[in-house]
Amino acid sequence: MIMRLLYIAAIIGTASAARAQEQQPSSTPTVRVASDTTDDTDQDATVLAKQLQNPFGKLYYFQFQNNTNLNNGPHKGTQNVLNFQPIIPIQVNENWNIITRTILPLIWEPSQRPAHTVPFGTGPTTFSAFLSPSRANNGWLWGIGPIVQLPTISNATLGSNVWGAGPTGAVVYLQGPWVAGVLVNDVWSLGGTTGHGGTHYNNFLTQIFVNYNFSGGWYVGSEPIITARWPATANKAWTLPVGAEVGRVMIVKGKLPINLQFGAYYNTIRPESGSAWQLRTEVTFIF
Repeated sequence: MIMRLLYIAAIIGTASAARAQEQQPSSTPTVRVASDTTDDTDQDATVLAKQLQNPFGKLYYFQFQNNTNLNNGPHKGTQNVLNFQPIIPIQVNENWNIITRTILPLIWEPSQRPAHTVPFGTGPTTFSAFLSPSRANNGWLWGIGPIVQLPTISNATLGSNVWGAGPTGAVVYLQGPWVAGVLVNDVWSLGGTTGHGGTHYNNFLTQIFVNYNFSGGWYVGSEPIITARWPATANKAWTLPVGAEVGRVMIVKGKLPINLQFGAYYNTIRPESGSAWQLRTEVTFIF
């Protein structure tokens, strides 16, 4: 009798243990497929937008900047300049980076008659390299280096066929949603002829930029490009634009970040044949 009771108890215990094991979670961890939530994607886009606005950021990107200049030339035509701008950062060591920036313009010219003009071609290429600290100090970053102008013109009416060089530098401040700073360079021709139709040049440029970033990769700001061409007299040398722009960084299918930007600027000071308005459109592929 006792043996029979022990046998029945053993069967009941075995069945209970089996049921308990079935109810316990598996010791093998569940594999979860990673997916970007909307909030995470928007946050990433905002971070990328701020890095993109920093001239000393660590992003590799290729930018297509299209500048449509209205009322250009003696006949008030429309000039279009498409700048192809690859930006490539190079890490020297843990403390220093070199940021390279190349600008190759493709130019569509309006008629300049009675002067002869070519409607389309390449302009001079500029290449700059900034040596910059890898980390900001109290929100401040700076960089200095050389800038070189290469005579990549396809026709003499689209620029000088003389090499040029000079210094360039920039400083940027990053604080919360703000990214602001200024970039300056001056390029002198290494030779060339003077006088009417000469190839000698001295080109000054400064770009002031102020951007405020919202969530979702949206931002607004202003980035006027102020230029002067020496030794022209004051009323013919300077171009001073005033305007604003809006843009957004989007992450397409959670993989490819793209920046879209549009701005409009009015040239309050300009040479006699300079454009009154400039419409600026940018598409940037970030890697």
